[in-house]
Amino acid sequence: MKQIPFILTLCIVVLLVPVWKPKSTTDTETLPASLMSEQDLQQIIESYAKTMRVKPVNAVVDPIWKAIPGYNGLVVDSEASFNRMSQRGTFDEALLVYQELPPAVRLADLPPAPIYKGNPEKPMVTFLINVAWGDEFIRPMLDVLAAHQVKVTFFLDGSWTAKTPEMAKEIYQHGHEIGNHAFSHPDLAMSSPEKTRDELRKTNAIIEQTLGVKPTWFGPPSGSFKEETITIAKEQGMFTVLWTVDTVDWKQPDTEEMVNRVLSKVDNGSMILMHPTKPTAEGLDQMIRGIQEKGLVIGTVSGLLSEKRIDSVADEEFYTP
Repeated sequence: MKQIPFILTLCIVVLLVPVWKPKSTTDTETLPASLMSEQDLQQIIESYAKTMRVKPVNAVVDPIWKAIPGYNGLVVDSEASFNRMSQRGTFDEALLVYQELPPAVRLADLPPAPIYKGNPEKPMVTFLINVAWGDEFIRPMLDVLAAHQVKVTFFLDGSWTAKTPEMAKEIYQHGHEIGNHAFSHPDLAMSSPEKTRDELRKTNAIIEQTLGVKPTWFGPPSGSFKEETITIAKEQGMFTVLWTVDTVDWKQPDTEEMVNRVLSKVDNGSMILMHPTKPTAEGLDQMIRGIQEKGLVIGTVSGLLSEKRIDSVADEEFYTP
């Protein structure tokens, strides 16, 4: 019972003593404008710059896949990163700025060789659409590509371009890249050097005359070529491209089967061959959706085979656009 007066006294003291509160920053003082010195901020950024680097990948001639393009690396741009963070006065990893670092060896540095795929580290694919016939399916395919805002590469047969210049113009006006598919769909593995040169030269001439562009990429008809073909194409300023995945749409496969087969094989760097056919026109929308669901970007041959990195895919963990 003697403890009761003591407890009552303690309670009274607690009630009478004012509760301490930290001074509000909204009263007479505000937080400092800078939470760290500029020197400290620069040191932190430089520390990140030393560790957060992605090495560029050189272009190589692979024993199986032949010419494979390089892929840019990444390095922290310390000055640009500091400028973005200095106004806040704090380090923020999300505000780091990166520069692309080109490889020492580029595709153009390699000896003449066919190209079957892009760099396997680049999460991107392309469509190679060879056109020598199938006019009735071209507009439906253009509509699907436009609906998805996808630009790809059409390889035009020279004689087809001469006969249907308005259709060729329509393809180009949709923003698609134009490649050379020879003039008369020849078997270039059996052609003389003179014949091959003439086929490529005539096709480039009619494309330039019709569209005002000179192709960079050459797609041999039926994939038929020999080493001499690659050299002649390079003499005329073109790289020779083939494919990683074939729709085999010219055999008129079941549309669903074709789409599923293509999607099961497509991966980083895939080059997908197709033509204006009924199954491709019917399955193109599903094919595009399936490829994009894999986290792959669809673009032109030039886009795929450049060293430029892709900034819209989650696994590009160090890249800030």
